[in-house]
Amino acid sequence: MITLFHTSLLLSFGLFILPKKWMYGATLLLQTLFIFSTSIWAVQAMMSVEALIIPLGISTWSGEIILSIDKLSAFFILIIDFICLAGIIYAGGYLQPYIEKKRSVIISLHLFSFIWLNAAMVMVTAIQDGLGFLLAWELMSLTSFILVIFEGQIETTLKTGINYLLQMHFGFALIMFGFLIVNEATGEMSFGALNSYFAQHSNTIVFLTFFAGFGIKAGFMPLHTWLPKAHPAAPSHVSGVMSGVMIKMGIYGILRVTSFLQGDLKLIGTIVLVVGIVSGLVGVILAIAQHDLKRLLAYHSVENIGIIGIGIGISILGLATHDETLAVLGMAGALLHCLNHALFKSLLFFSAGNIFYATH
Repeated sequence: MITLFHTSLLLSFGLFILPKKWMYGATLLLQTLFIFSTSIWAVQAMMSVEALIIPLGISTWSGEIILSIDKLSAFFILIIDFICLAGIIYAGGYLQPYIEKKRSVIISLHLFSFIWLNAAMVMVTAIQDGLGFLLAWELMSLTSFILVIFEGQIETTLKTGINYLLQMHFGFALIMFGFLIVNEATGEMSFGALNSYFAQHSNTIVFLTFFAGFGIKAGFMPLHTWLPKAHPAAPSHVSGVMSGVMIKMGIYGILRVTSFLQGDLKLIGTIVLVVGIVSGLVGVILAIAQHDLKRLLAYHSVENIGIIGIGIGISILGLATHDETLAVLGMAGALLHCLNHALFKSLLFFSAGNIFYATH
């Protein structure tokens, strides 16, 4: 499977030299191969007691990048792969008018970025090393930025894309700062190092640093301002993937950090619960007031991220009060709604794209 993983990504560079008429077919084939390889890994990890370890054969100055797929990673990988497969199939019809009128380099860059956004999200969920994770996180932001500005000749779309990229880098800086604090105290820059850090230090400050960084990607209020602008600007297959699964990478990060918490649980749980309630209530109020369908769906995503946040907050409070039933039900609700929202929100954005395609 590792050969299939590498081959599909390496061959994606060939999109830049293919004739226009072959680009989409090649993209569909390569993305299907990539999704097949990573989904097999996810299923194997789901069925295994231990995490599935896959060396990528790529080294940085901190060592080799290794995929470590546990059950949490596998759950998100399966959702990512399914929605990305649906997105690239939908793109076949949606992009047809653009393929005829846009330059080859624009089409190839767009399709290339779609494959690599899928790859970046998979790597975000599977890399435990801090540096490797930050590289994958940055790749996710850059590829999604390119996808958002597909119609960059429209000034508002370009401004929206730049605003999105700036906010993603602010979130990146907060996540990096959290890792640096942990590295300073433990000598290790990884998610695993959070276990020893939280055992010896106050949990609140570092958790909130990570929560803010990941919360920008997720779209929690008041960190949501990029979301109702970027989703309407992006093509509908991109909006479906961004809202369906990309914002869940913020949720994944929060869940990963939450899994190592050892103190200040009542305070942290209360903060997450309040942020979730505010996002849920204000998000749906703002959604009701919208007249642009995709902007309405974007605010609706803020609401649903709030619902997921409520589940996480309840789970943490369950741990704080030693109520295992409350902790399990809260986490189960959060994870179930990650799946629910990925399925129905991507479908709603694809449906909005159908309306736009028919009516312009």
